[in-house]
Amino acid sequence: MDWKKEAKTLAAIAAAFAIAYTLPVGRERFDHAILEGLALVKWYAREHVLLCLVPAFFIAGAIAAFVRQASVIKYLGAKANPVLAYGVASVSGTILAVCSCTVLPLFAGIYSRGAGLGPATAFLYSGPAINVLAIILTARVLGLKLGVARAVGAILFSVVIGLLMFLIFRREEMQKAEAQADLPEPEAGRPLWQTAIYFAVMVAILVFANWGKAEDAAGFWSAIYSVKWLLTAAAAISFAAMLIAWFGLKWWKVLAVAVPTAILALVFPEVPLLPFAAGALGLAVLTAGEDGESGEWFSQTWGFAKQILPLLLLGVLAAGILLGRPGEEGLIPSAWVGRAVGGNSWAANLFAAVAGAFMYFATLTEVPIVQGLLGSGMGQGPALALLLAGPALSLPNMLVIRSVLGTAKTVVYIALVVVMATFSGMIYGALF
Repeated sequence: MDWKKEAKTLAAIAAAFAIAYTLPVGRERFDHAILEGLALVKWYAREHVLLCLVPAFFIAGAIAAFVRQASVIKYLGAKANPVLAYGVASVSGTILAVCSCTVLPLFAGIYSRGAGLGPATAFLYSGPAINVLAIILTARVLGLKLGVARAVGAILFSVVIGLLMFLIFRREEMQKAEAQADLPEPEAGRPLWQTAIYFAVMVAILVFANWGKAEDAAGFWSAIYSVKWLLTAAAAISFAAMLIAWFGLKWWKVLAVAVPTAILALVFPEVPLLPFAAGALGLAVLTAGEDGESGEWFSQTWGFAKQILPLLLLGVLAAGILLGRPGEEGLIPSAWVGRAVGGNSWAANLFAAVAGAFMYFATLTEVPIVQGLLGSGMGQGPALALLLAGPALSLPNMLVIRSVLGTAKTVVYIALVVVMATFSGMIYGALF
């Protein structure tokens, strides 16, 4: 018998028993925190899994299956033109209105295809941070200065964080670049314009399906919101045509998925999630039964879903238990947060950056949260620190990043975001 191994097992059992024995069940704060965690998971499953994550999984799977590795290496690899690589990665958020969790499958997709650590992490940060709608809402609700500071800070952050990640792990990146140089030239695939249109349509489905309602009922953004499902449907019809024309799927199989989806949309127009779910499920069944690249697409998509979704749900549960939903409390009293972020001290900015990094913000929800904190005495510097760290990081996000990059790179990435957000908040608070 291996006594050392058995001792570790006994210690684990004893620790689990001690936790179970001392659980403060029945205490109001603990019971409420558990309910908050479950409520946040329920809300996340309803609002984000179908509309955000499922399309993101399919896009990530398509990147892994259809995008030639040589193309990713050429434009985003360790030896790619840095101006082009970081330029593209740093402004990706202007196109993708995604949260810190939805960007993860896309990040995993480009990283698995050979993107360099620097451009990949620049994309990882910029995806949720440089959200045009969020920047505009920040400027309108919290003031033009804070909105501009957030936009400029987020773009600079993405580039600086990517460059620092590359420099810190330069040796590994150089080894990766040498290995990529030895890869054989791939056979020519479909034309680049077809691939570009194909991805643009999938991104359109992701963006329009998640288009939020604007405050100004007569504005341009509200006009798009009023027809968001028509735009989503038009993109889906174009997508179905591409599957037949460019990917060789049988027209009758695509029609077998499209017709029930359309019927559900017409019969239940007030429940758009129903036809959306039917279409996503039909696409999964359709591609799972195919050979060749369509089957590979499903395989890659399913692989990302298995890797990412369980960690996200676990992280959302933990975040809800600790911090609660917006307007509610978890184990950590919100009054502690409010008192800790007053003024513009380094401690207040650091606390705001760390708290923002661990909290989960759905797209655009960070603005009313910061507005409430400002009303409770939050300083301008900590407000910017939270806006720069919060949307790009969260506890669920960290768990998934670790599964992709490993512990060391994840810790460095989190530390860079927190430190830069802290110093940016201090500078902004001193100026304004």
